Amino acid sequence: MSDREAAEVVPVEDTSRPNLVPYGYRPRIVDLEVERGLQSAGFLVLEGPRGCGKTWTGLRHARSAIRLDTDLDARALGSIDPSTLLGGEAPRLLDEWQVVPGLWNHVRHAVDATAEFGCFILAGSARPADDATRHTGAGRVRRIRMRPMSLFESGDSTGEVSLGGLLSGQPASASRPDSGLAEVTQILCRGGWPGQVELPLPEIQRNLRGYLSEAARSDVRLLDDAAIRNPAGVERLLHSLARNVATEASMSTLGADAEPESLHRHTVRAYLEALRRVFVVEEQPAWSVRLRSRAPLRKSAKWHLADPSLAAAALGANAERLISDMSTLGLLFESLVVRDLRVLAQPHDGRVSHLRDAAGTEADAIVELPDGRWLAAEIKLGGSDAIEAAAQSLQRVRDNVAADRAGQLVGMVVITALGFAYTRRDGVRVTPVTALGP
Repeated sequence: MSDREAAEVVPVEDTSRPNLVPYGYRPRIVDLEVERGLQSAGFLVLEGPRGCGKTWTGLRHARSAIRLDTDLDARALGSIDPSTLLGGEAPRLLDEWQVVPGLWNHVRHAVDATAEFGCFILAGSARPADDATRHTGAGRVRRIRMRPMSLFESGDSTGEVSLGGLLSGQPASASRPDSGLAEVTQILCRGGWPGQVELPLPEIQRNLRGYLSEAARSDVRLLDDAAIRNPAGVERLLHSLARNVATEASMSTLGADAEPESLHRHTVRAYLEALRRVFVVEEQPAWSVRLRSRAPLRKSAKWHLADPSLAAAALGANAERLISDMSTLGLLFESLVVRDLRVLAQPHDGRVSHLRDAAGTEADAIVELPDGRWLAAEIKLGGSDAIEAAAQSLQRVRDNVAADRAGQLVGMVVITALGFAYTRRDGVRVTPVTALGP
């Protein structure tokens, strides 16, 4: 991506299309990706957890729309003849399309018949079983992942330090942010849910506890998966995941932590697959890379919920309680930064993983581009000793990867909750997450 393209990832207002979205839409980083997709694919699929803003973003780019989650008459009609739902000016938003599984093939046929771009936007908070979409949309469809808002999108980051700039080897520089640890922790507990950012924090956390309960009792059951017979067990697993967020906990560990009654690892695996399909759980895979040393790489993924606020709500932890438990706060803060890196890396086609070997060499996040360039990041709440240790860890990563991959390293960065953004003498960048942008 060129510097000009990197600058364009900040969405701009488009007045050429009738705006269906309600007043108050917050521009999203994926807006530009949606615009480009409508110009190069027959239809788009916006995928992501319920409440992350897919409907509003779809409405922002659509000329007509139908909401299948709330329009029960349309849903009933679609179950008889899905083609009746397709009439309307393009791009047409079909919101929560997966509740009418036959809709996929009718959309595909309609796109084939027109051979035009930008016909439909399908928004969905669940991934249907494979047989619901077995007739592929390859060559016609562009899938776009949406997540809760990054701090940049919610207005809690200045964006002075560009991830695109870091990926291009640029130095980091930004003034000290106004927010302190208490404010950052409150932002973490609030989360990046567009429809809730203006609510009082206690109300948000009540809503999020209800969100987890609904995910266990309703969302996964809509998958029509015979393996999901115990919503209470799914809810216990969600609480176990909250206790193990940003760790490589095994299936057995997750099952044992599902208090008050443990879950068998095979049950954990089935529940996790269901939670992935409704986008409540998103793993951070281990980076596959050759090392100079003989220390074996750890291959386990790290666990994250869709937003760290869900983990805080599951733990019953407000900002004051988290600040008194810095170990838990550190893990949830790491999850927040990984969420933001995923959002910010997406316009650069970046993939976020992690690295750890048996000798203790680690990077909390690796942002890798399709051409092989990569950025290594350590995530710390702050403090000079922690930053120094993180910088040394990043340098060990640089020194331990195979020579061909070391040559593709574009930078090392320590991402903190507090402080200035600057570049150390050893070349390691340091930036608070509240200064990080696309």
